[in-house]
Amino acid sequence: MLPGPIIEQLIDIVGESRLLLGDDDLQRFGIDRTTLWKAAPCAVVLPGSTAEVQAIVRLANQCNLAIVPSGGRTGLSGGAVAKDGELVVALDRINQVIEFNPMDRSVTVGAGMITAKLQEFAEQQGLFYPVDFASSGSSQIGGNIATNAGGIKVIKYGMTRSWVAGLKVINGAGDILELNKGLAKNNTGYDLRHLFIGSEGTLGLICEATIQLARPPVEPCVMVLGVQDFAAIMDVLKCFSADLDLTAFEFFSQQALDKVTAHRGHAAPFETQTPFYALLEFEKTNDAVLDKAMALFEVCVDNGWVLDGVLSQSLTQAQNLWKLREDISETLWHWQPYKNDISVRISRMPDFIKEVDQLVARQYPDFEIVWYGHIGDGNLHLNILKPEALSVDQFHAKCVNVSSEIGQLLAKYEGSVSAEHGVGLLKKDYLHYSRSAVEMDLMRSIKRAFDPNHIMNPGKLFD
Repeated sequence: MLPGPIIEQLIDIVGESRLLLGDDDLQRFGIDRTTLWKAAPCAVVLPGSTAEVQAIVRLANQCNLAIVPSGGRTGLSGGAVAKDGELVVALDRINQVIEFNPMDRSVTVGAGMITAKLQEFAEQQGLFYPVDFASSGSSQIGGNIATNAGGIKVIKYGMTRSWVAGLKVINGAGDILELNKGLAKNNTGYDLRHLFIGSEGTLGLICEATIQLARPPVEPCVMVLGVQDFAAIMDVLKCFSADLDLTAFEFFSQQALDKVTAHRGHAAPFETQTPFYALLEFEKTNDAVLDKAMALFEVCVDNGWVLDGVLSQSLTQAQNLWKLREDISETLWHWQPYKNDISVRISRMPDFIKEVDQLVARQYPDFEIVWYGHIGDGNLHLNILKPEALSVDQFHAKCVNVSSEIGQLLAKYEGSVSAEHGVGLLKKDYLHYSRSAVEMDLMRSIKRAFDPNHIMNPGKLFD
């Protein structure tokens, strides 16, 4: 429980209604979508401006009070978990469009803006914000930036990092930093903006972001292809990407499709059942593109890589086909999955996944495994579903060992233990498989420079 004087000072900063102390609020704001830790913040505060955020951080320094930044709380690695009496600073109220510049094709927004709202705003201006993922309806821009969110169109548009033109942040010492100020060219030394992108709230709080927007794409076409095995998915990717400018290339297993169709009511793409499915998207710039796509489909069938397939005939059908992939993550939460969000270079993926399959079959012969991911950029999601008979703690204990073995494989293949979900609490014990000791020491030095009293999201990324 916070001491009375601190409560009074927080009320002076944000107002009494913006300081939340009730158990329901503490639970709601103190956790993300991981289920391994219990929320135990001392309080939740909802500032409405950068000045209020700064005042909160300065008070936290004076009182030696740890802060956990909170966005949409859709994270999957425990990065927004407040389990040790921290003060949760939720940016939900800082959610406005601050400035739109049509000449620069940029918009400055509050960090609490919902991702889908930014997408809608861009569309209203005849523009496009391309970073997209299943939680876009509830995630916030600040959280997206803090985790460098990826999503379904990375192979064409890149990660969140590619679209951040400027940031206004409060560092751990309580200073306001305006980073890059929306410039396309700014060759003046270290670009501190990029340190905050992917920092998971360990350096400070992102309050505003200037986001670059793009021209809207033309009508998308979506194909879903039934594939014989994982190696064939790589053949299909190589075949299509050589002749088409793909905006997405995803995959999912039959198990994933079964879960989505059963729990979401979506129709299967076709009658044939196959071990894996590839979903690819491209823009219908002209009829020749469709002809080329069908010709490539025939090549894949003739080579035995593809057993069946469907091509969208309308925007509605394209959206419905996407739901088969996008709704997997939300569906799997019914089973409290242990998630592995991993990546290797595309060229090394067939050998890597073969070894992972052997490892999982050996370690978890009785567990249900669901694969899906962004295969076009080398990102795999391995989901181990919790059996009903096991408690969360028992299940987690069984999964920890395989994470270490997967980490060793990732080190062998020079991959990443976190492709897009971040490190948080869940993966910090495995960070050394992807980062050298020298790199980790340098990251700790950077944190000390921005957060000298170690109040910003302590325990996340590293201790």
